Amino acid sequence: MQWKPRALILDLFGDYLRYAGSEVRLADITELLAVFDIEAATVRVNLSRLRKEGWFTTRRIGRETVYSLTPHMLEILNEGRERIFRRRDETWQGRWTMAIYQVPEAERAVREQLRKQLAWHGFGQLSPSTWLSPHDLISEVREIAAENPLAKVDALWCGTGDLQEDRGLAARCWDLDQLGADYRHFIHNYTALDNEAVNADKDGRTALIERMHVIGDFRRFPFRDPYLPRELQPDSWPSSEAYTLFGAVHRQLGPAATEFISSIIGQSVGQGQEVAS
Repeated sequence: MQWKPRALILDLFGDYLRYAGSEVRLADITELLAVFDIEAATVRVNLSRLRKEGWFTTRRIGRETVYSLTPHMLEILNEGRERIFRRRDETWQGRWTMAIYQVPEAERAVREQLRKQLAWHGFGQLSPSTWLSPHDLISEVREIAAENPLAKVDALWCGTGDLQEDRGLAARCWDLDQLGADYRHFIHNYTALDNEAVNADKDGRTALIERMHVIGDFRRFPFRDPYLPRELQPDSWPSSEAYTLFGAVHRQLGPAATEFISSIIGQSVGQGQEVAS
């Protein structure tokens, strides 16, 4: 894996530092990223950019700079973490949430914002202005509508009455072939890492690196996967197997990795959320 400093910083906050007061000294985050061969100058540049984007505020303690997550960005991490660690597994009701929007031609930024928000909630694009979810997300669509008054957004709770047609809609809204292939690739790469006894004996540095690998590779899936009910899933759909594997490896590597982080920042890191069983 080619480590990306920005992603590393946010993953470290998402999995560890948020449970130690949501802040870190510059010297400590620099030491942590050195584990991944990220140079100090690169760390400073990326932290500065994240601060300008609103992720962090800074303050001085003596000669040290402390970076603290802003409340809004902590909320975003909370939402993202919920998506990663709380798998949606609902009984198919035979209906879709359909979001249809109309945006004035001149309001391209509004149109792009709507697309991002719908995708964030797991909708798939059926046509340029029509998006579907196999879950009841009517309230989420109404919230999106309220946040975008320049657009006309309608939310429908509807169905086709034909399971084969519903499966066809799913195949049109999401690239399930590619998603399935990516899940299988993840399973192939990390199955050997699922070993309770071996992982329990690993040193903290190794556990941290391996845990960051697995979460870095897995965290993209929840934002691509619509969590189709079983009735709509392609045959031999691998998402549940990948999810279970991720949860096992993440849990097994957790104690050693967390202890290692604690030793660097000089305070205990509380336990974060784990994959729901």
